[in-house]
Amino acid sequence: MQTKPPLRSTPSAPVARPGATGARRLPHSGCDGCLSRHLAVCAALPASETHALEEAAGELALAAGTTLAHEGGPRRDVYTVTRGMLRRVRLLADGRRLVAGFLMPGDFIGFSGAAQYRHTIEAITDSVLCVFPMPAMRRLCERFPELESGMLAQACAELDATRASLMLLARMGPAERLAGFLLDLAERQRLRGGAAQHVDLPMTRADIADHLGLTIETVSRSFTRLRQDGAIAFTDPRAIDLVDLPALRRAAGL
Repeated sequence: MQTKPPLRSTPSAPVARPGATGARRLPHSGCDGCLSRHLAVCAALPASETHALEEAAGELALAAGTTLAHEGGPRRDVYTVTRGMLRRVRLLADGRRLVAGFLMPGDFIGFSGAAQYRHTIEAITDSVLCVFPMPAMRRLCERFPELESGMLAQACAELDATRASLMLLARMGPAERLAGFLLDLAERQRLRGGAAQHVDLPMTRADIADHLGLTIETVSRSFTRLRQDGAIAFTDPRAIDLVDLPALRRAAGL
């Protein structure tokens, strides 16, 4: 079983700075109509205090393929994803690409003690984010301690998910890794209004391979195996029906 993907280069993408191709800074549209607020760190604030967030925030619209931040770049802003999907990417010392995770509406970007970004962050689909300058977010956390508590809670949840992912990579074969990935993503999408037994995959098979530590060919074979076993069904490779959830959970060791 081959578990190390071959070297792959990633084409350069436009960086999300004001005026950059693929990125547009917009005025904040307000929190009232935000469909992701219940999942975001700003849910820690009562609705009566969201005006403080709105005064500090702006919006950033990213076209698919745009880079929000580069690994090692200065961390000047923090973000909440409100629409779309992004990926966290890191290049390993041997040149291989690691996709550390996928960011969805409600996810927070930038809660760290480091002065630089630890990952390159790229838009997989057209995406929209709330953006807060770091000084403004620090002032908000001083004014509303519950906001900082919400950020810490999300960071802890992310750490728990990372540990679970490491266990998955260490103990499972390719089909089992893929089963766990599909279950996790389906649950995240369900919390955001998706169907309970369906998962959308806007990312490429290369993204999935670089996330699971597999080759693209192994990922494709694993999809085929799960489909032949009756656990999943699909005609569109980006839209997967989870036909047999108990079988998928057994495969993933859950």
